[in-house]
Amino acid sequence: MTVDSTPDRAALRSWLPGFLALAAIWGSSFLFIKIGIGELHPLHLTLYRVAAGAVTLLVVLAALRDRLPAEPRVWAHLAVVAAFGVVVPFTLFGYGEQRVESMLAGIWNATTPLIVLPLAVLVFRTERLTVRRAVGMTLGFAGVLVVLGVWQGVGGAHFTGQLMCLGAAACYGVAIPYQKRFVAGSAHSGLSLSAAQLLVATAQLAVVAPLVAGAPPAPTGLSPEVLASVLALGALGTGLAFVIHLRNIRVAGASTASTVTYLVPVFAVLIGALALDERLTWHQPVGALVVLLGVAVSQGLIGRHRPAVGPAEPPVAGVVAAPAARS
Repeated sequence: MTVDSTPDRAALRSWLPGFLALAAIWGSSFLFIKIGIGELHPLHLTLYRVAAGAVTLLVVLAALRDRLPAEPRVWAHLAVVAAFGVVVPFTLFGYGEQRVESMLAGIWNATTPLIVLPLAVLVFRTERLTVRRAVGMTLGFAGVLVVLGVWQGVGGAHFTGQLMCLGAAACYGVAIPYQKRFVAGSAHSGLSLSAAQLLVATAQLAVVAPLVAGAPPAPTGLSPEVLASVLALGALGTGLAFVIHLRNIRVAGASTASTVTYLVPVFAVLIGALALDERLTWHQPVGALVVLLGVAVSQGLIGRHRPAVGPAEPPVAGVVAAPAARS
């Protein structure tokens, strides 16, 4: 069974429920971030959610009798991926959502494949630039300008928050091709690599968070809503979601599973509107549609080519995809 032939043979009902559940889980992550930063510093929120995710994946790892990597070289590369794929972007989204709506953060997360592509082509040399990809990037970045509303002028807390969310996506743009270049050849499973990555990220945050934000508050001192949000971000959005995503790849194929990227901002917008009564201005959803069109063109989803680059999942909701978990 190959990832390219599987989607044609898989019955829709065998993978669609998990596909929609995954989009809903990752789309709701931006709501949980918004709730969490109500009481927690963004660094403390990131520390708690990453630690919860690490524990969840370690439990799954033990249940499946899988093992963590043993090679120092793999751990060294995962330290880089953990910093750029987990610690910095998760924290930047927390800072960003102090200034912007959760639904807008979900839209910015969808720009990740557009940032991955030029870095993969120009820096890491893991992909080739084609006319189709160049057109897709041009469309996508035009959409970014529309989302930002640059004709209205720049500046202010709202604009700064949007730049922080864009910066988070830019971090994924470094982490994903780096992982493909230096970690993809590992014989370890995606689950093993992701668990190790979260362990390293937890260690990094345990050092950085107290230095920048002070000692984190005791979990027992958090409100039930914030505590539930932290657990949902870590155990649900990272642990359970990763297991669901691996199953989607096995059943539907990597190319089909990767298209969950397009549904996540839809769920983020719906959940933000229903749960937080958030509203967008006209140019933000219009720009988001242009961004998604650019991503679709650059990945070959519009046309005869298959997707060639981009994350199989929106990393903010969980963890940068391991080689086994992306197209």
